[in-house]
Amino acid sequence: MDMDRHDHQAKWEKPISSWLSASFLWARPGRSLLSNRVISPGALLDVPEFDDLRFLTPPWCQICAFPFEYEESDDTVCASCLANPPPWSAARAPLIYSDASSELVLRLKRQGIRTGLSLYGTWMYAAAREMIDTADLLIPVPLHYRRLVSRGFNQAGWLANAISDQAGLPVRHGVLKRRKASPSQGRLSAAQRKRNVAGAFAVIAGRERHVRGKRIVLVDDVLTTGATLTACAAALKRAGAANVDVVTLARVVAPQKPLI
Repeated sequence: MDMDRHDHQAKWEKPISSWLSASFLWARPGRSLLSNRVISPGALLDVPEFDDLRFLTPPWCQICAFPFEYEESDDTVCASCLANPPPWSAARAPLIYSDASSELVLRLKRQGIRTGLSLYGTWMYAAAREMIDTADLLIPVPLHYRRLVSRGFNQAGWLANAISDQAGLPVRHGVLKRRKASPSQGRLSAAQRKRNVAGAFAVIAGRERHVRGKRIVLVDDVLTTGATLTACAAALKRAGAANVDVVTLARVVAPQKPLI
């Protein structure tokens, strides 16, 4: 009889506990990712902050997603990609890199603030769903080991994990390596960025099997000139990747905020 009473009590305690937890989460105020202000429960941005974000939408270059001012045909490619086709097939990003989105990127990249990762993963998956749903795996752009040790994390790896949570696509960390400790690219021109990462990336010896014949989505925080992503994609193609696409959280459209 005592056991029956105990089971009956436990049966009710669990839903009551779940209800209380849900009520607490609903009542707990949210915190803005940008200002840290108290906002609506569960929210990450208030309405004016969200309105300040600029989302990247067509028409755009089908290869690099650089936006066009006017509607073009579905297969239009920009002059830059026509002149120098990158080793990756297509790039997508949900956000234009602006004053507002740069704060999200830099809080993640420089301060390691992970609060918005689930939201970022949702945005990135929505922006690149057609390539992610047909891919075999996600690979984040790696940091040089010295920078990884000093920083303590790789934001590209976090973003890849966030996309994986949304899409169910596996992430392969430790396949690509950055074998050259290049200086920060923040203040470099496009030509300097290209020289800076020349020969900087390679697939780790013995791990080519994870790449060979695979359709890969390469993940990073920002597409600026494409130099880093081009170097990474070239390394993956040399190792036998069947296709490489790119997804980033933001894409630079005009060099108005170069400190990335």
